[in-house]
Amino acid sequence: QVQLVESGGGLVQAGASLRLSCAASGRTFDRYTMGWFRQAPGKERELVAVISWSPRSTVYAESVKGRFAMSRDNAKNAAYLQMNSLKPEDTAVYYCAASPRGGWPRSRAEYDYWGQGTQVTVSS
Repeated sequence: QVQLVESGGGLVQAGASLRLSCAASGRTFDRYTMGWFRQAPGKERELVAVISWSPRSTVYAESVKGRFAMSRDNAKNAAYLQMNSLKPEDTAVYYCAASPRGGWPRSRAEYDYWGQGTQVTVSS
């Protein structure tokens, strides 16, 4: 069982940066693939980034490549999403999720645990 709590969202202007954090409970955190998803009003929840448990390689959605960076600290049971050069279209609720599957699972159905989400709003 893994419980996830996101933090770090907020209201920023276009071009600004934010760092989201995901705090996880559970002794087997380092065996889970972690993902960040987002859901904008009226849209489907979409994958933003995935990081494997080892060797911690990452995969990103095309829309955030070069601007966002996902990392994890297994010693702290935490995952992070550094978001730079934010755009109004990045506005969404951002969710942290954990999957027991290896590789880079990309669909919502492959993730067993979810946080409650944190709102990111980017004004133009």
